[in-house]
Amino acid sequence: MSTMARTAVSTDALQTRDFDRISAYVYKECGIKLPPAKITMIEGRLRRRVRATGLSSLSAYCSWLFEGHHLEDEREHLLNAVTTNKTDFFREPKHFDYLMGTVMPQLRDEGRRRLRVWSAACSTGAEPYTLAMLLDAFAHDKGGPDFGILATDLDSEVLRTARRGIYPTSMLDPVPTSLRNRYAMKASDPKRSEMRIVPALRSAIGFAQMNLMDERYLVGDPMDIIFCRNVLIYFDKQTQEKVVRRLTDCLRPGGLLFLGHSESITGFDLPVTTVANTVFQRN
Repeated sequence: MSTMARTAVSTDALQTRDFDRISAYVYKECGIKLPPAKITMIEGRLRRRVRATGLSSLSAYCSWLFEGHHLEDEREHLLNAVTTNKTDFFREPKHFDYLMGTVMPQLRDEGRRRLRVWSAACSTGAEPYTLAMLLDAFAHDKGGPDFGILATDLDSEVLRTARRGIYPTSMLDPVPTSLRNRYAMKASDPKRSEMRIVPALRSAIGFAQMNLMDERYLVGDPMDIIFCRNVLIYFDKQTQEKVVRRLTDCLRPGGLLFLGHSESITGFDLPVTTVANTVFQRN
């Protein structure tokens, strides 16, 4: 790419018309609302796609998408670029306290032998690996049930990271030392400040691409536990209710749905009962 083209990519702005077209497409495809306040963030993310496609500017990229009829070819890259993927190990820890202090002892005492757990919108994998650490430790140390975890996300790039299970060492700081020593391996090269989740834990999780806008969630048998946290905040109310209804359809009676602490289903007509802060049980 010429110097002139590189300069154009780094300085041009996303026009309102183009932002509106991208916003409408993203909403249709995955239900995420992109308010005008996000335009600067979207500009920065799409410039990487401008460079990758060899185009000269954001305007040229948008023309290529919409007038050039490349939306289908570019769909995965575009959605990967604009979706938000914030995640942390042991994020919103009170949920894990409730799971391990209340839910798991009860399931063990009921004689449950195996659990099906789903981490929806799992991003780069911190949530499902957090769940796997806790459930595996409970199974081995306290005679709890065996488990399998399904972890899904729309973004194919974050799923690649999740499957590898390699993270900066600092990212695992929230993990209790006993669990970190048990389930994460340090890089053999000390210059690489990285850790990798142990193979046995990685094999307990099945990662798959899924769009929460799908009419049905093809997850197999009913789930015992579903975590879908901090993704509803990107949807409007109508979309939120549809998503939560589909999630509850995937729960067995008595199964639990965990939503983010800032998320609410007040006013939704759903077959659930609140059992803890943003934890809901299928009736």
